[in-house]
Amino acid sequence: MENHPERDAAAGPERALATALFEAAGAGVYAVDGRGRVIACNPWAERLLGYAPGTLNGVDAHAVLHPAQAAGMPGQPPVPAEVEAGRRVSGDRAVLLRADGTPLQVWWTAAPLPAGPGHGEGAVVVFHDASAQRARDERRADRYAHSETMREQAEYDLAEVTWLGELTLAMVSTLDADEALRRLVRQLVPRLADTAVIDLAEGRGRRRVAWAHHAPGVLPEAAGEAGRLADHPGHAEALRRVLDGGGTRYLRTLAQGPPAARPDLMHVVEAQEALVVPLRLRATTYGALTLTRAPAGPPFNEADRVLAEEVARRTALGLDNTRLHAAQADIAATLQRALLTDLPEVTGLELAAHYEPAQQAAEVGGDWYDAFPLGGGDLAMVIGDATGHDIQAASRMSELRNMLRALAVDRPEEAPGRILRRLDAAQARLTPGEAATAVLARLRRPVEGGWDLEWSVAGHPPPLLIGPEGTAAYLTGAHAMLLGVRPAAERPTARVRLPANATLLLYTDGLVESRDQALDTGMTRLRQHAATHRHLPLDRLCAKLAHDLGDSRDDITVIAARTPAG
Repeated sequence: MENHPERDAAAGPERALATALFEAAGAGVYAVDGRGRVIACNPWAERLLGYAPGTLNGVDAHAVLHPAQAAGMPGQPPVPAEVEAGRRVSGDRAVLLRADGTPLQVWWTAAPLPAGPGHGEGAVVVFHDASAQRARDERRADRYAHSETMREQAEYDLAEVTWLGELTLAMVSTLDADEALRRLVRQLVPRLADTAVIDLAEGRGRRRVAWAHHAPGVLPEAAGEAGRLADHPGHAEALRRVLDGGGTRYLRTLAQGPPAARPDLMHVVEAQEALVVPLRLRATTYGALTLTRAPAGPPFNEADRVLAEEVARRTALGLDNTRLHAAQADIAATLQRALLTDLPEVTGLELAAHYEPAQQAAEVGGDWYDAFPLGGGDLAMVIGDATGHDIQAASRMSELRNMLRALAVDRPEEAPGRILRRLDAAQARLTPGEAATAVLARLRRPVEGGWDLEWSVAGHPPPLLIGPEGTAAYLTGAHAMLLGVRPAAERPTARVRLPANATLLLYTDGLVESRDQALDTGMTRLRQHAATHRHLPLDRLCAKLAHDLGDSRDDITVIAARTPAG
């Protein structure tokens, strides 16, 4: 053999470097001969496969490392046919067996190994532990799936919260409970059910007030018509139990079998199942919500029941608020009317008054009217408005009314302007800083001819005088600032002779002013409307003006006197 000492000396460092790289490759590397026997390996291969140093060499890779029959795990011959043909191949789903027989998932690359000294042709295999990477991939996939689930759940929750908010708005946007419930059931279908029906408890019975079905024309639209459908026995029993204080009832196979002679609601809507949910708040049951689904739809599940009970809870809260408001409004109106006086009987004069409380406020207002006799057969007429819509306003109104009565009766000979001035001074001492408006009119009984009118205005809309021929004009004289601004200021009095069959109208601003209408427009409408309907009896005229012209968001108060025909 020819010796090459210089080349051998140069090859020494290169061989050492190659050995170091081979050992530090960060992957398992082993070489097999043509028979599949390991002829070399690096320390990484030994550690990954669990072999002691030097013991992997000589192992039959065919029989030991990855036999094809290994417990259903994918095997791969150590020297595939492609490698034998001189090609490089790789894979990512192979399994090698460790020394203890446990599987190791690997991805690998195999390349031909040229024949060399001491061995024939074979292959070199590089492999990496894929189990850690697969675990990381699975964790990443799980995190992604979880984040997608959370995102979808968040979107669903947001949509559900928005929808529940819309249901709440439908309940609070009107004080008409029946109308609110009709709006509600239209929003429940088909989002939550194929059919939605609401029955309200009334005494010992119930009243069907609202219903909706996903298909038009199945249920009648006219109010009360759906209530004439017969009751399905199972549904009627569930309603009875719920209205008696029971919890949610779940009904199945409702529409099976032939309907009775008279069609019932469950057969008409082809209900397969139903939830009957109490409309209950605290210990009060207001009614029941019935939700049905047809056989073609999915059955009700626990989430549906929870959502239905939340809808029912909000509905009951809306009903409770509506009824509480109605009760408070009724109490307020009763108290207000109790503070208003009955009109006296006056020979030769027709008197009438009309009061309507604000429909959108369950509060006592500051409007008042009054009429009382003075000495000599004269009559005092008053209209006023203490600022505010609360108990304090009603209290000030009552104080002003009583003080004005006392001052006017104490000095009946005084002109209305002087009486209002004394009222202003008294109020400044008792309730300083409180404002109010008023008109005080005195009708003097005639000695001969017609009635004489004296009046004074404190920051209030002027009186309206309607003549027998249809003329109508505002009495703009004797106008001064409202009460409570300058108590010592002079207050003028104006006088006019009233013609026969004339109507004097005093009113509060609820009749002529609103958020949607300027004061000038309202006063023009009042003048024209009063002239047009002057022929009506006085009580009907006051009621018609309030109904046709008044703003329901404010109190409306009217008092009128009509002189006899000539």
